Amino acid sequence: TFVSHCGNSRTLATDTECNASATSNNDKEETPPLSQMYDEEYPGTAVQRLKAVHERVKVLATDGTLNGPWAEVRRRLLWAGGLRDLPDAAPGQGYTGHSFNDWNHVDLTTMNDDTADNLNDGSVKGIAVGNRLGPGIRIASIPELGRGGSWSTCAMGCNKNPPSDVAHIQFRSRIAFKLVWVPNQLYDTFVLVDDAGNLLAQGKPSDGPDALPHLRERMMNYKLMSGSKYALAADEIALNATKAS
Repeated sequence: TFVSHCGNSRTLATDTECNASATSNNDKEETPPLSQMYDEEYPGTAVQRLKAVHERVKVLATDGTLNGPWAEVRRRLLWAGGLRDLPDAAPGQGYTGHSFNDWNHVDLTTMNDDTADNLNDGSVKGIAVGNRLGPGIRIASIPELGRGGSWSTCAMGCNKNPPSDVAHIQFRSRIAFKLVWVPNQLYDTFVLVDDAGNLLAQGKPSDGPDALPHLRERMMNYKLMSGSKYALAADEIALNATKAS
């Protein structure tokens, strides 16, 4: 839940004043109220950017592109998440060729500018200590979605409660969406779910399983999510498919 955080104010103010625009009446743009800019539980979240990502995901959920060829689907996922498609960049310098192309780099995370340079101090198990992502985030992030940056962070640890993955621990941020492969017979369908595990969109790429990330990657992806809130939507789709067959 995104909440207002006004406790650090140095001046006395009413709730209305706390949420008021910081601009004058003559300014064309108004600053959003703090309740729309700050996440008390995960203060590293770029809240406005996360909301912009969700608006783009709504487009993907209805325009049919998630059922197109996998290469185009992946580019659209990057677009929705506020990332450039940079398959030829050097790792650490904005490279996004791995994004959504393996079992692990499936969390679209939107983080504030002041947390983009956060390092892993060892708290995220299985991830290299350090894990410096800031330079690549700044290069690959599309600025039009708002302040902060985006990255496809590692999902490892997301099956714990609370999640202990790169997004939630290293960046202290919620995820905007997570890609989860559905455990049907071919693992050829995926869902996008939000930080609470709610279904945002789903797709079945048109060029078939051979064009997707390797079957082992897709199976490992689901295995990581299994038993957590992030697997619920995928489980339901798989169950419905079984009943229909």
